[in-house]
Amino acid sequence: MRYDRYWIGIGDIHDEPDNVARIPGVSGAAGIIISGDLTTHGGLDAARRVLDAVRGANPVVLAQIGNMDTPAVDRWLEREGLSIHGRARELAPGVGLLGLGCSGPTPFGTPSEISEARQAELLEQALAQADGWDATLLVSHDPPHGTKADLVGPRHVGSHAVRAFVERVQPQACLSGHIHESRALDLVGRTVVVNPGMLAHGGYAVIGLSGRTLDVTLHTL
Repeated sequence: MRYDRYWIGIGDIHDEPDNVARIPGVSGAAGIIISGDLTTHGGLDAARRVLDAVRGANPVVLAQIGNMDTPAVDRWLEREGLSIHGRARELAPGVGLLGLGCSGPTPFGTPSEISEARQAELLEQALAQADGWDATLLVSHDPPHGTKADLVGPRHVGSHAVRAFVERVQPQACLSGHIHESRALDLVGRTVVVNPGMLAHGGYAVIGLSGRTLDVTLHTL
């Protein structure tokens, strides 16, 4: 399909950004959207190295922390004007993005975990900034609960708060991550949910715009 414009969606980089330059068409994309986990317990130096590599492939980047990034990385992304965590951003006329970084509680005590209640607050905060868009992309590091994108073995471990938000708001697409082994496309109502898996394993998504319609496809290098 030919798009008016498109973005590359990646996540779970974990200090290994080299594959981004290998993504077909990355330099011609309208930008790169990072769903979270630039690093593995990394601070500013690690995050800068990752962002430098990503910007080398395409200078337009929007990003947010995942649960494995430290709060200092979140503050740095804010200062750089790149952060989408708890924010709304216009991608094109009539088309916008809502961001939710971090993750819900995990058994591993990672640096940036927040409660489901806080996830719900941040989603509402982002939604309040939206500008009546015809099409919306939700970028949530935590996938919505009960989908193909949040499976660890037979267990669904995604966010109930994200699921409830997606069911109510029905964004056209949701770019998620966090659960490396659950690379998948799924639907929640009309919302297409994609988890590309780890960038180091070659996973990425293409978010294409035709008119005011977002189309999401899942790819592997």
